[in-house]
Amino acid sequence: MPTASRARSRASARGRGSGARRRPASRSAAARARLAAQERRRVGIATGIVAAATVAIAVLAWVLQPRIEPWEQTATVSGAVPSSVAGWDREQLTNAAIILQAGSDLGLSDRDRTIAVMAAMGESSLTVVDFGDQAGPDSRGLFQQRTGWGPYEVRMDAYGSAVLFYQALDDVAERDGMPPTLVAHTVQVNQDPYHYEPYWDDAVAVVAALDAAPIDVVVEPA
Repeated sequence: MPTASRARSRASARGRGSGARRRPASRSAAARARLAAQERRRVGIATGIVAAATVAIAVLAWVLQPRIEPWEQTATVSGAVPSSVAGWDREQLTNAAIILQAGSDLGLSDRDRTIAVMAAMGESSLTVVDFGDQAGPDSRGLFQQRTGWGPYEVRMDAYGSAVLFYQALDDVAERDGMPPTLVAHTVQVNQDPYHYEPYWDDAVAVVAALDAAPIDVVVEPA
């Protein structure tokens, strides 16, 4: 009997000892689970903060971007407008200078401004024309904009029509990776997507000359 009692005591001791060794392992697993949950919460919070900041920056950029109502402004040009650049005369270059000023006022890139000059070359030879063509009899102005673009007075104003063009151009999201003629075509919807291509080199030359010339473009209420 004493032998059996001692055996039970040893078994009980082993059981207690074994249990004592398992409890730290159990606590370690629970701690790891808590740490993992905390890490997931931290990642979730950080992701939420980044997303909120991204949205806030986008909203701020939209609020701060230049906005011009084309029917509220017109422009006059003074200074030494070149008499000729790449075969384009002073009157045509004056209109090009106004187009460039509108692009600068809207914060658009030099490439965008050059595309606008190219488009006006292809549409009207940089002339404010008061007639359309067979495809668009109601087309008017430097960019041959039809009635849906805006009021007649705006389409016939060099600055106002340029603003209309740039506002549509700014909606062409992937334009920096597109050939200039296709960018202009996306805005103008010409029958020939490559209609503007022959005017690109002239537009580059005109923009370079006008940007370097001592010209003052004054924008004022229409």
